[in-house]
Amino acid sequence: MSAKGDMCYAWTNDAGIKGECGGAVTSLLKYMLENKIVDMVLTVRKGVDIYDPQPAFITDPAELLKCSGSLHCGTLLLPKLIKKYLNGAKDMKVAITCKGCDAKAMYELAKRNQINMDNVVMIGLNCGGSVTPFMARKMITEKYGVDPDCVFKEEIDKGQFIIEYTDAEGKHQHKGISIDELEAEGLGRRLNCQRCETKIPRQADIACGNWGVFGAKAGKATFVEICSEKGAAIFDGAVKAGVIDTCAPEAKGLEIRGKIENVMIKMGKKAQTKQFTALGEGSAKLAMIMKETSRCIKCYSCIENCPICYCVECSTKKPHLVRPGIIPPDFMFQMIRFAHIADSCVNCGQCQELCPMDIPNSLFMHSQQVELEKMFGHKPGMDMDLPVLAFAEEADERSRLHSTGSDMIYENVFGEEK
Repeated sequence: MSAKGDMCYAWTNDAGIKGECGGAVTSLLKYMLENKIVDMVLTVRKGVDIYDPQPAFITDPAELLKCSGSLHCGTLLLPKLIKKYLNGAKDMKVAITCKGCDAKAMYELAKRNQINMDNVVMIGLNCGGSVTPFMARKMITEKYGVDPDCVFKEEIDKGQFIIEYTDAEGKHQHKGISIDELEAEGLGRRLNCQRCETKIPRQADIACGNWGVFGAKAGKATFVEICSEKGAAIFDGAVKAGVIDTCAPEAKGLEIRGKIENVMIKMGKKAQTKQFTALGEGSAKLAMIMKETSRCIKCYSCIENCPICYCVECSTKKPHLVRPGIIPPDFMFQMIRFAHIADSCVNCGQCQELCPMDIPNSLFMHSQQVELEKMFGHKPGMDMDLPVLAFAEEADERSRLHSTGSDMIYENVFGEEK
């Protein structure tokens, strides 16, 4: 029987599954659907090309075969889709594939009563970072000298961004360039991915990846770490059913996996220092943020896609706080977002990635979160504890907000909301 903390190599016994790293993840998801452990799988699949990852809501196990394989040239965040389209998994069971920021977003939404974690199975996927579709095409053209439309596969491995493509003669080729080299030239991974320290999402029920698969099983198996009792039960069920097979990991593989994770965490900390230092301090930092955010057109893309924003009626739309019809909006618009989100920012990058005015919102938010973490000790997305600022609110208000998602807290003498 498996237990939390157990690790192994796993691979599929289904000849029809041709997934990367032995197909264990696809087999686990298929097993859960076929055995009614979950009603739906929420994952990502390729759209028109490798630069077009799309969310997939899957109820037919056969459809999972179209979703195998990693996609690094996309920046989707899945948890808020559970809240928006699946009623927060309150009346159905959902399995979801999660990279680090997805897993942290799941926790932040769950602790705010927006997702029912009892009905969710999280399959974590190790993540070295992602590249925006625009950036991927740009760097493949300029640095690799390859037509982006000829690339049929990409991966991040051994410190390189590697592409596989078809050349002019129709032959398959591959080429890799160091991530460090790419990022030194302003290319490569998203800035928030460079800052990330959550490379193995142990908040999930099961964490999976290729890091640490060593020896004869390299490229043919998935490294699996059991992270919860729920994950252990599901994994054991799949093994017992003969869906997947396992073996103990190689000692050298365990060492390699640990080294990879530690190196990437150190890289994340180094990127934080570099990027946050460039913002400056005190009044100079505030002036710079005010200048950058003055490009805001109040499209609400940052709010709509942030996993921490969940209020039924947003405070930024209240005329006594932010004057309507003013573009750019009063700086109070940004201050409200900082006050509501900064202590719980999971550094997913959605507010920056989807901003049409290219405002580095995620950089500003994450820089504040790190400082608040130093002050209060709250590390967002790692457990179900609420941030300390939540306890500064009135108990009745916290209870109502937690239950309804509404922040309508102003009442007049007649008890009417306004």
